[in-house]
Amino acid sequence: MAALESSIAGKRCLVVDDQFLIAMDIRQIVEGAGAKSVVCVATGEEALAALDSGAIDFAILDVKLGGELPTSMSIAARLAAEGTPFVFLTGVRIDDPVFRQFPDTPVIEKPYDVTALLAAIRRAIEQRGS
Repeated sequence: MAALESSIAGKRCLVVDDQFLIAMDIRQIVEGAGAKSVVCVATGEEALAALDSGAIDFAILDVKLGGELPTSMSIAARLAAEGTPFVFLTGVRIDDPVFRQFPDTPVIEKPYDVTALLAAIRRAIEQRGS
């Protein structure tokens, strides 16, 4: 677990999930792994505002945001363009075509396993060299 925590320690995380309890659970997990701060938002618009307001070191994105615009895919595109690591956390099957746009991005299916989620975050961070 030390390797997982060291890759997250001191980093700032953005959680984009429209299910409040899931977002709070993820926040607790990431803070427990040593994140400096965790910003939880429920919509794409709030995610863009969070990205505009300060540096984010990595993000966890729910794919379906209740039909809200901008979508998680547009948030993912911005994160990718900025070189910010991110992970998809979703109820959508991992073989869904929606993920083809970001083939190297880790995808964790809900319900998620904490160890798998933290490992996916570490892999995303290591892939981006953050």
